[in-house]
Amino acid sequence: MSAPMADTGPMTDAGTVERQWTAFHQWGPFGLLAVGTVVAAAASDLIGTTAGQWYLAGALIAVAAGLQLWWARSARTRTGPTPASVCLYFVRCAVAFVLVWLNPLFGFYAYSGYFGVDRLLPPRLLKAGLFLTAVTIAGSQSGGLPPGDESGWVLFGAILAVNVVLLVVFARLAETEAARSRARVETIAELERTNAALQQALDENAALHAQLLVQAREAGVADERRRLAAEIHDTLAQGLTGIIAQLQVVAATPDPALGREHMDRAVALARHSLGEARRSVHNLSPVALADDGLPDALKKTVTEWGERTGVQARFTVTGTAEQLHDEVAAALLRIGQEALSNTARHAHADRVGVTLSYMGDEVTLDVRDDGRGFDPPTARERTTVGGFGLEGMRARAERVAGSLTVEAEPGQGTAVSARVPLVRHDR
Repeated sequence: MSAPMADTGPMTDAGTVERQWTAFHQWGPFGLLAVGTVVAAAASDLIGTTAGQWYLAGALIAVAAGLQLWWARSARTRTGPTPASVCLYFVRCAVAFVLVWLNPLFGFYAYSGYFGVDRLLPPRLLKAGLFLTAVTIAGSQSGGLPPGDESGWVLFGAILAVNVVLLVVFARLAETEAARSRARVETIAELERTNAALQQALDENAALHAQLLVQAREAGVADERRRLAAEIHDTLAQGLTGIIAQLQVVAATPDPALGREHMDRAVALARHSLGEARRSVHNLSPVALADDGLPDALKKTVTEWGERTGVQARFTVTGTAEQLHDEVAAALLRIGQEALSNTARHAHADRVGVTLSYMGDEVTLDVRDDGRGFDPPTARERTTVGGFGLEGMRARAERVAGSLTVEAEPGQGTAVSARVPLVRHDR
């Protein structure tokens, strides 16, 4: 029964399958009419069909063929049940009923009543049309219409009941499969909407990421200016102040030996300040990262710092090292340099340990010393007044979505820990 089967099975190409079913509904009844005519003619003597009945059957066959041909051509512009399709269906049922009355083997053509019934009849006439088709088919299967005796009527009723039950079962199965098909279509549509929304979110995130990188670069320029200002304030300005003080002593003292001593001090301060100026200019951009990765750059920084200060310094890497994004690597290198610089200036430490740890989706940099330590709240107050170190490091970490923590106590050393996301280098 083709009406229930029309919606079954997975559709890999809905448009192709739809066209195939449409062609079947339009031209299939011709095949059934031809089969019924051939079989009925072959068994004409057995059934006892008279010449007059064959004349009537021939006229009905011509009507059925002409009607189906007209519908096959006009149905191309029709998309659903119309008054014309309703007339077609019931005229076809009437023709099939009369043909079965004349010869039960014309029942093959009666099966066309199941073809495309949902396309021809509105829902309110669907059950009536299917029942008329079932009556005609039951008459054919029971030996012809009308039944000849009481047992014939019983057989006809039983076969009709079976046909009706089958119709109900297949109709339920078709409704269930149609509901599943609609659910699949809705699910696919929802997935498409979700994918479109996800793609839009990814595009927005990519644009936001690019914007954040631009802001991070701009913030990095500001950080470098602040760092250079801190360098000038903490080194060059103090050195120039000391040179001026030494030269004032030289100008005021009549003792040549004392003047020579203060002149030597002024020269030493000048050389030290020149070295600090060169270091500050050199560190405006992380040149150490141009040829080396972050672990090698930090190792060189720690080694050179230990040789320059005479402090025992050790560098350690834990986890699997990865190539980090330039902004992240630069931020960690600057934080390490600043932490070592603060240690050299303030901690009076004997040992310093620097650890770079790769931990899944995070990277941490820990700088620990055994120096004299400090009181963090007091340090924050000094930073607010005009310092640069701790807040500068914290700002660097936060600009790459990280954080900085400081643990210190007077006389107990200091531990600085920077934690940032592991953002890999763009390939």
